[in-house]
Amino acid sequence: MVGQRAQRGTARRFLLALPPVLLVGGIAFDLATPDPFTPVPFFSAAPLIAAPFFSLRATLLTGVAAVVAMAGLHAYNGSSAHASAVTELLTVITVAALALIINRVVRRSGEQLASARVIAETAQRAVLPVPLERIGGLHVAARYEAAQAGTFIGGDLFAVQDTPYGVRLIVGDVRGKGLGAVEAVAVVIGAFREAAEQERSLEGVAQRLERALTREGTRREGLDAIEGFTTAALAEVPRGGRDRIRVVNRGHPEPLLLYADGGLDAVTPTDAALPLGMADVASWPDRADELPFPPGATLLLYTDGLSEARNAAGVFYDPKERLRGRIFPGPDELLTALSDDVRRHTGGHSTDDMALLAVARPTDDQPPRRRTVEIVRGIRRDE
Repeated sequence: MVGQRAQRGTARRFLLALPPVLLVGGIAFDLATPDPFTPVPFFSAAPLIAAPFFSLRATLLTGVAAVVAMAGLHAYNGSSAHASAVTELLTVITVAALALIINRVVRRSGEQLASARVIAETAQRAVLPVPLERIGGLHVAARYEAAQAGTFIGGDLFAVQDTPYGVRLIVGDVRGKGLGAVEAVAVVIGAFREAAEQERSLEGVAQRLERALTREGTRREGLDAIEGFTTAALAEVPRGGRDRIRVVNRGHPEPLLLYADGGLDAVTPTDAALPLGMADVASWPDRADELPFPPGATLLLYTDGLSEARNAAGVFYDPKERLRGRIFPGPDELLTALSDDVRRHTGGHSTDDMALLAVARPTDDQPPRRRTVEIVRGIRRDE
């Protein structure tokens, strides 16, 4: 009982400290990153997290601080007159007003919104912004599908970034649930965005993530320091070479490559690898598999919330069999159909969250070619 009270006290202190940490973190993030990066997620999350735990006055002050910080950064950067600056400022103002409404509802109902799910989901949405529909000439769609009410938020994550080396993607799953998992997601996403811009190879990006998680592990105590890990699938469509795609898989469910004619192949790694964060157990160089990426093809990455979704009879959902032979107009339609199909399979009773990310190469004027599946390091060839 004493241990449980101590844990609750630690969790409450963490939540109370989170809004000011996010405000400071947003300012530091903006000052340390190039113009295309925005601190809006930090400033949006701060008042929302304050709403259920702070007083109305403290929530108001947190919202005002977020708005002032956002406006001050644009003034400092000389970007106040830009349309994007006005949009970002209005976004923070709107979220701050929403936080005040949430605070009033909580107080009137006598609830504290103590559900870790509500708070963790808010923070998770802040660190997992939905990517643009077109990035680097590719069509992109992403979804985060939460399990049914009453379960905790997991550590599913996704990110897409246009870099000097091409469009780079990641889908991953952090071990654990709740606010601790959201914190780890923030570490992985931050490390990915930095590494994707700086590392020349996809293997180098994976190694940077490994080192980031190792550093994070040394700061944790107890079970997390011993068993913390993240499964991840990283992909890259090289700049100037959209006819191919490279994939590094670190203990994650196999991505799927869907073709314009309804064909489908699982991207099985040539060499099996442990999840990220397990370098102390075993370590060897990452090796990316390279595949053709013809016009009209779509790469689908997902977390095990999809492949381990079960129906009432305990049968797992098999995305390969359910998607094979089906043709979709674009990646967004693919994810919508997939989400609906999983919901039907489980009867709306999924027990795990799932992250979905699809990137499609638009159909161009190249003549139709016979479909070829070939992984450079020899997984298989199917002609």
